[in-house]
Amino acid sequence: MPARKKFAVLFPHEALIQLQKNIDYYNLQQQGLGKRFAMAIKTAAKVLETNPFFQVRYDNIRCIPINKFPFMMHFSINEDTKNVRIIAILHTAINPDKHWDNE
Repeated sequence: MPARKKFAVLFPHEALIQLQKNIDYYNLQQQGLGKRFAMAIKTAAKVLETNPFFQVRYDNIRCIPINKFPFMMHFSINEDTKNVRIIAILHTAINPDKHWDNE
């Protein structure tokens, strides 16, 4: 069986800022928790490298849940370029539509 082609997972600047804010928040809650959150994000990104075809949630945006944290990574896929672009890393209690309107 041939190996699947890998997708490149891209974190634009805005997504990296959100990620760092969440890491900082978790570090304030408990020492080392921010690192655990970052590792959970890294694990989800590794999954997306080989299988980014999660359910479309809205406007061609897909989501992957973050293991053991109440967050979802919102992303889009470009099958031609084999890129997965992270749109946002949002807490599950946040309505994405309202989040986009505030930007």
